Amino acid sequence: MTQGTDTIYQPGILDAVPAVARYVTFSLADKGADDPAIRDAIKRLSPLVNGSDVVIGLGPSLVAALDAKVPGLHEFPDMSGPDAKVPSTPGTLWCWIRGDDLGNLLHLTRKVQKALAPVFAVRHVVDAFRHSWSGTHGRDLTGYEDGTENPEGDKALEAAFAHGQGEGIDGSSFVAVQQWVHDLDAFEALGDDDANHHFGRHRVTNEELEDSPEWAHVKRTAQESFEPEAFLLRRSMPWMMSMQAGLQFVAFGKSFDAFEAQMRRMAGLDDGIVDAMFRISKPVNGSYFWCPPMRGGKLDLRQLGL
Repeated sequence: MTQGTDTIYQPGILDAVPAVARYVTFSLADKGADDPAIRDAIKRLSPLVNGSDVVIGLGPSLVAALDAKVPGLHEFPDMSGPDAKVPSTPGTLWCWIRGDDLGNLLHLTRKVQKALAPVFAVRHVVDAFRHSWSGTHGRDLTGYEDGTENPEGDKALEAAFAHGQGEGIDGSSFVAVQQWVHDLDAFEALGDDDANHHFGRHRVTNEELEDSPEWAHVKRTAQESFEPEAFLLRRSMPWMMSMQAGLQFVAFGKSFDAFEAQMRRMAGLDDGIVDAMFRISKPVNGSYFWCPPMRGGKLDLRQLGL
């Protein structure tokens, strides 16, 4: 997806996940901050965002504070079911800081933080990493390959980025962000067969199991099984802090529709069947953000009046 010779999406979205990353969520430090102060902070941040080392997304409340509108942008809904909690924790500004050295990421995070201060403050940071990287895919901390069903090539562009909506929107992406905390004791208590049936794949070969139950994760989220099809571009990474660990789930789409279709089915809202993933892991937050497009190697913020 290009305009002339320029890529019009933040390229880090399409790139493979990095060796290490930080997912940093900012909130407004001053709830009474006026529009000019917010705009100035974003203008200071913009030169640091090349869409590769730093990918950014703006939450609905921030877009509203700028007196702007992005069609299709809304807050993360509470999609909890009777036996599956899917919390909504609205966010203001989100940065995916990418690289191959955590020390360098710390320094880059501090540059971003200083550019946004004093209007924005860091609310939450998740440090993540690749695990058992094969060159194309990594594995979740359970040992199962993550992102197997990601679309590729033109199909990835079609799934992940807005198109046909005009300049300032085309090339943008809508991202769903959730931090999942694994119950590794519960997972490790499963036998190999039970674990494979939880996921619907063989942990070693990654082959899909034909006889997996209806509550297997693969069957709950088979993208082609929805009407319309619900394809997403997943860019999730494992995380750990002290002895807690899990998966930072990140999924980019041309809208939030595909994510919501999958999440509702996982939570059992469609048919009462809850995804087996909830037996060994749980999301503790959930936010939506809009990732602006690029123009001439810089963020294209026309939709925000910047």
